Amino acid sequence: MNLTHAAQEDLRNNKVLINVNGKLFDRNQASVSVFDSGFLLGDGVWEGLRLYQGKWAFLTEHLDRLFEAAKSIDLDIGTDQSGLFEMLENTRIANGMETDVHARLMVTRGKKIRPFQHPNLSIYGPTIVIILEHSSPAASLSMGVRLATVPQIRGLPMSQDPKLNSHSKLNCVLACLQAEKSGADEALMLDPLGFVNTTNACNFFIIRKKEVWTSTGDYCMNGITRGKVIEVCLKNNIPVLERNFSLSETYNAHEAFLTGTFGAQTFVSEIDKHVIGNGRIGPITARIKTLYLAMIKNGS
Repeated sequence: MNLTHAAQEDLRNNKVLINVNGKLFDRNQASVSVFDSGFLLGDGVWEGLRLYQGKWAFLTEHLDRLFEAAKSIDLDIGTDQSGLFEMLENTRIANGMETDVHARLMVTRGKKIRPFQHPNLSIYGPTIVIILEHSSPAASLSMGVRLATVPQIRGLPMSQDPKLNSHSKLNCVLACLQAEKSGADEALMLDPLGFVNTTNACNFFIIRKKEVWTSTGDYCMNGITRGKVIEVCLKNNIPVLERNFSLSETYNAHEAFLTGTFGAQTFVSEIDKHVIGNGRIGPITARIKTLYLAMIKNGS
């Protein structure tokens, strides 16, 4: 399967050190309690970050999003952004990492005294875990990603806000399984009104008649890379629209691509067995990829 987070095998990852609450552990020794609220309930938030040439791309935006998410669920991270960045950098330096690194920064409400739901039972916390891996996209991603529309939707914010990077990802896991059973790489998810929205792991864009379209943003993850693509388009006179659009409009797109911290922009070759364009990366997608990497290099 050509999964959107498929990475090249890197044996250095067998020896990475993982940060658990400020202490570094060998990969095989790092652990959290079975009473941790993240394990018991999915009670926590997380961020994915990407290291390019010694620099964490869009670090401020990622940390802002993490702290805003924590505040929205009344989770006290127990440190400020500079303290969390210091933990991240300590982990990077200890692992001797400089580029092509993916970080998973996770915060849960912490260890509970009993295995039940109420947040007041989480009296030992928070739990902070930082996992860094040498991570370059697999060559298979150059072949594009195949999507399949699934019955699971990204829901309304009064149930579980889809904008949150929450540890509670069962809905997206089920969508991913549905796509796999259809022979696809990732799931295309609709919003509650039936418009095309996002995938189970990435934000989604199409290109029709030289216009870049993405969803309204009401029901999808508040993607940092998504926002940067929109910014790139606006700065470079590429028409970009946040709007509702249907599956039939999607099937007839000239190009389509996904955005995410790991893969940046990954082109879509087919959706529900409909070949998109000529099944290869299109010129506007390729231009956006180039402009995005220039934005990172220039520190924009």
